[in-house]
Amino acid sequence: MRKLKYRAENSPQAWFFLLPALIIIGVFSVFPLIRTFIMAFQKGTLNSLEFNGFKNFEVVLSDPKFHTAIGNTSLYAFVVVPVGLIISMFIAVTIYEKIKRKDVFETIFFIPYLTSIIAVGIVFRFLLNGEYGFVNYILGLFNVGPFNFLDDPSMSMITLIIFGIWSGLAFNIIILLSGLRNIDDSYYKVADMFGATKRQQFFRITLPQMIPIITFLLMVNFINAFKVYAQVFSIFNGKAGIADSATTAVFYIFNKFYVENRYGQGMAAAVILFILILLFTLIQNRILKRISK
Repeated sequence: MRKLKYRAENSPQAWFFLLPALIIIGVFSVFPLIRTFIMAFQKGTLNSLEFNGFKNFEVVLSDPKFHTAIGNTSLYAFVVVPVGLIISMFIAVTIYEKIKRKDVFETIFFIPYLTSIIAVGIVFRFLLNGEYGFVNYILGLFNVGPFNFLDDPSMSMITLIIFGIWSGLAFNIIILLSGLRNIDDSYYKVADMFGATKRQQFFRITLPQMIPIITFLLMVNFINAFKVYAQVFSIFNGKAGIADSATTAVFYIFNKFYVENRYGQGMAAAVILFILILLFTLIQNRILKRISK
């Protein structure tokens, strides 16, 4: 008699244990996503919605504010993610190779990740204040500035990018450190025997071994960057900068839905953003797979 192989998906007990998690995912993730797609094709109030076809998408796609929001979001993502990852890698390698009390520094760098982004934004508002901010004070020592980081429309995206890079360092550093610990020390011992420099060891041993971790961080960070909202809200005191100069895609959706009460248009913008993130993630994933081969 042929013996059947065990498969977890065919086990009733497995589905029983997964049921609570599946219910939570369905209620708080799948259902809202389906509801978003439905509302994107409707108009009216939440209590009396009616079919509106593709008009919501036409309005959103022709709205200059949405173009600005997508442009700002793209600028934020393509600057913050790579720059933040490079800085995080430099800090992680420095801690791993040159710092003796690694646990202490890991805790110090991880604290910002545990802190509320709103609280951190309030602190940054004081640091970047144009009149009495600490950043302008330091720049003044080198005869640079002062810069009006918070109230100058031309500086809004620069301010947001600075804040975004800093707020993402903690998570990146901890993940990179965990990856560095998993690299076999024998690689470096052999490299030392053949006289390889630290620079050569980094590019030929450390970096190739860290590709899976870097790939993961790039995907997660890019997705989070395209969904940036809390950083904008906190650094600009609940606004999208002066004259909405730092409006992002999610901030645009928030304003459409909660401020203007144009629910269908807000959900249409959310669907467009979802599709853009999905397409970019798929393209990025394919490129990174080719690079890692």
